[in-house]
Amino acid sequence: MPQPDHISALGVADSNGLDEDLQTIWHKCVEKLGFVPNVYQSYSIKPQKLRNFMALYNEIMLAPSGLSKLEREMVAVVVSAANRCYYCLAAHGAAVRTLSGDAELGEMLVMNYRVARLDPRTMCMLDFAWKLTLTPYLIDDSDRDALSQQGLSNEDIFDLSETVGLFNLSNRMASATDLMPNAAYHRAGR
Repeated sequence: MPQPDHISALGVADSNGLDEDLQTIWHKCVEKLGFVPNVYQSYSIKPQKLRNFMALYNEIMLAPSGLSKLEREMVAVVVSAANRCYYCLAAHGAAVRTLSGDAELGEMLVMNYRVARLDPRTMCMLDFAWKLTLTPYLIDDSDRDALSQQGLSNEDIFDLSETVGLFNLSNRMASATDLMPNAAYHRAGR
């Protein structure tokens, strides 16, 4: 059964009417990925917010960090699992499968990250992400100390927390707009 055929319940902008900088990004996405991510299309109704979102995403997910790209994608999936965000589970589950080369890992993280045989550092990070998403008021020194004991620096803990925050924002926007994932995400890394 196919998912609903809309991109966003709030609609998307006509790509021909986008500013030149955004049309360039659309072309680069098609060249690199074969499609424009629906999250970009959903944000296109507010072009400056799209630019802000892309800049924030790139800074948090792609900038140099003590957290690897795969670790950040794993955090994205665990946060999205806690929030039951269909779009991000499909998109970032695909990224985990692709980056790790392990389709089963992607599925475990989507369904229940605790069944995955992960190293203690990664499990500690994912436990922190889960707790910060569902019960942020319970985060305390013991949580930060546990991360430090796994070798995360204060800067790494900041990056981890910021990644959790980004995906809580992103999940809520996706849910609010009924954002549908690109079909290509369902096939990636399998």
